[in-house]
Amino acid sequence: MSKAFASKGDLEPKRVTFSQLSESAWAYTADGDPNTGIVIGEDSVMVVDAQATPAMARDVIKRVRGVTDKPIKYVTMTHYHAVRVLGASAYGADQIFASRDTYDLIVERGEQDYKSEYERFPRLFQDVESIPGLTWPSIVFQDRMTLWMGKTEVRLMQLGRGHTKGDTVVWLPAERVLFSGDLVEYGATPYTGDAYLKDWPQTLDNLAALEPLALVPGRGDALVTPESIRDGVQGTRDFLSKMYDSVRKGRAAGKELQSVYRETYEALKPDFGHWVIFDHCLPFNVSRAYDEAGGIADPRIWTAERDAELWQSLETE
Repeated sequence: MSKAFASKGDLEPKRVTFSQLSESAWAYTADGDPNTGIVIGEDSVMVVDAQATPAMARDVIKRVRGVTDKPIKYVTMTHYHAVRVLGASAYGADQIFASRDTYDLIVERGEQDYKSEYERFPRLFQDVESIPGLTWPSIVFQDRMTLWMGKTEVRLMQLGRGHTKGDTVVWLPAERVLFSGDLVEYGATPYTGDAYLKDWPQTLDNLAALEPLALVPGRGDALVTPESIRDGVQGTRDFLSKMYDSVRKGRAAGKELQSVYRETYEALKPDFGHWVIFDHCLPFNVSRAYDEAGGIADPRIWTAERDAELWQSLETE
């Protein structure tokens, strides 16, 4: 008997929390579902990660309208994954920001990612028919850019490769609030199917060097104490290190992917098996780690067909 594919068995609605982190920053979190950040400037609002569909974005808009009537002028994409970006059209934003690397990934694999993620996360694609197509940035930046929302300084920065090659963080330097995207997770399993696993730890070091007072991870509760921020960054690091080390050793010993997957699953389960989407992520994570350990520098494109084939090969008993 095999496990339900990816997150197809996850059908329970999640409890949403909308919490204020500083004068300008808010966090929309939902029990381990993808998070959205909000920056409220003097004259406008920025949304950081848009949700998967316009229908899901409308709940974010409802929460924002509970605290401000300022126009939502900006959407920032921390990376290209469908569950983060395909709801962007609901906001009617003047500008959508993304890194050049994220734009290139949309060109290269955006359509395939849309189909792949829809098959993996059906609950997260409410009213999927409302998606008008891929979300394309209107402003693309290289490395970093700064936006002033009135007196509120907002920095969009690439601190290094990790979850994808295009990862962007949003940093409010005056208030020391950081929106990390999926570079950091809290109580949720990092997805590494499109990752650069050798680079990710250094990127976490670069992120931690900002010394944020509050951090919104890609999944999990907003982190508002030094202890919880350290736990979020260190927990992400520990998962990545233990997972990649297990896979690297197995590949170096000449073992096949199926054997390495079983060994890595057993090695990680005691410490991380209770984290959100652990069973969902691990086959894709181990596959990417196996590739990278074997010298495949850039992640291969995931398609719905490749997803199903991998799951069948690793999860069917």
